[in-house]
Amino acid sequence: MKNLKKYIKYGLAVVLVTGCDTKQLHDLNINPQALNEVDLNFIFTSAELGIASNGSTGDNRYIDWRTNIGMCAYAIQQLANSGGGIAPGDKYTVNAETNAAPFEFTYNDQLKNVAEILKQSGPGGFAEGKYLNMRQAARIIRAFSFARLTDFYGNIPYSEANQGIEGVFFPKYESQEAVYTDLLKELDEATAALNASNPDEGFKNADFIYNGDIAKWKKWGFSLMLRLAMRISNVDAAKAATYVTKAAAGGVFASNADNVWVAMADGPSEWVNQNGISRAFDPGDGGQPPYLSATLVNWLKGTNPAIATDDDPRLMIISGGIGDVTINLDPLKQKGMPNGYDQAMLDNLEGQTVDVPKTYSRINPRMLQDSDPYMIMNYGEVELLLAEAIERKIGTGIAGTAKSHYDAGVKASMQMYTPYDASLIVTDAAATAYLTTYPYGVTKPALQMIGEQMWVNKFFNWWEAWSDWRRTGFPVLTPTNYPGNVTNGTIPVRLRYPTNEVAGNPNYQAGATLPDEFTTKVWWDK
Repeated sequence: MKNLKKYIKYGLAVVLVTGCDTKQLHDLNINPQALNEVDLNFIFTSAELGIASNGSTGDNRYIDWRTNIGMCAYAIQQLANSGGGIAPGDKYTVNAETNAAPFEFTYNDQLKNVAEILKQSGPGGFAEGKYLNMRQAARIIRAFSFARLTDFYGNIPYSEANQGIEGVFFPKYESQEAVYTDLLKELDEATAALNASNPDEGFKNADFIYNGDIAKWKKWGFSLMLRLAMRISNVDAAKAATYVTKAAAGGVFASNADNVWVAMADGPSEWVNQNGISRAFDPGDGGQPPYLSATLVNWLKGTNPAIATDDDPRLMIISGGIGDVTINLDPLKQKGMPNGYDQAMLDNLEGQTVDVPKTYSRINPRMLQDSDPYMIMNYGEVELLLAEAIERKIGTGIAGTAKSHYDAGVKASMQMYTPYDASLIVTDAAATAYLTTYPYGVTKPALQMIGEQMWVNKFFNWWEAWSDWRRTGFPVLTPTNYPGNVTNGTIPVRLRYPTNEVAGNPNYQAGATLPDEFTTKVWWDK
């Protein structure tokens, strides 16, 4: 953590210089003696923070609050909101900041930093031929960030993005298909180029995800490749099969020890380097209501909600109870809030004036500490994707059966929460009992079980859960139809572009995904 704070401190300072004063950067770029004093690893540290909605902007909750929570968590019905905070995904309304946050912050923060690393460590850069492993790790981060952007919007500026210094002020749009094709190629090349024999050049200290462990970076590259390949599997089965096969051969995550966590800390100030999800739900800061949805709570309570032994062990990990957390922690009494209701509608539903805090389950506060690490990607998802690939016969060379990967994915998903709090343990026996109660492909169709498990696996990582739901159709969700909603009672399936982009980029009309509505599907959503 000491190294983390040091690199954050200096990394932010360097990024502010390289990102905000483009003339100075250009002058430095033609003065190699001055640039010899700059260590790109400082910028890399900020790029890692950026994928956790943090980084050089100094705001550690904006994207999470507006979009990850405000749209995605409600649209896929893991949270519900009867009033307060930001919740366009609960009632299908419009919030301009929700739409704009990923576009503006991703391009202007993590992708800006990554672009600088790749520029200066590439041909003609002051560090050409240096920072070899850091350069490849930056390409993996770049693929992660661009995939998230295109999943939100569809067609996006890609190859010409972040080239303002080169004079490209209005980047062209590229199709989602073209973006995915290049992202998969980038992951293929980057994972192959990572090599533990390369000079470290400070990478170990700058990398606070894996501490310079090249084997783990390779696993993340191949695991991300698997995710992106499966995401396009409904529209390009051949390409999906090619990259699923590559990922399986290369070596994906093998345990929860491989999970991608971005470490957070207690500062250095109120606004920097704290968990943005926790900050959004902090009563003294964001004040976002933390209530779980009826859809999620009922799913976790299983097919027989009157018997606690049928519950998913994650029920009382994800839920912090109702009212005073020292009482009413009985799993049988947990109650989720229905989506699409305001206070008056809840009063009518319950037949009385509802005291919301004393009626509905909320997120476990042990998972909402400001210093909690930020989950990016996990082993459980990878095992579930492998199960799906086998079940659908996508790719070759995957050892094991769909059932063995499904069981491993469920168990891993249940046992990944201890980084939030050491008490959040699910024993092997509890995981086995659950899998025995709900055997693969027996209680429900196999693909439905995989899809539902991926959905619950992504608690907190709601933007990915939204993408999984759009692709698989699981779980089957009942849309809401709140008065005045803008989708005609249809769950949103993409974000609108920011108004500044619509008005300011002359390439928008010819290249964007249109019509620019919440109901317009992206390319892979078939």
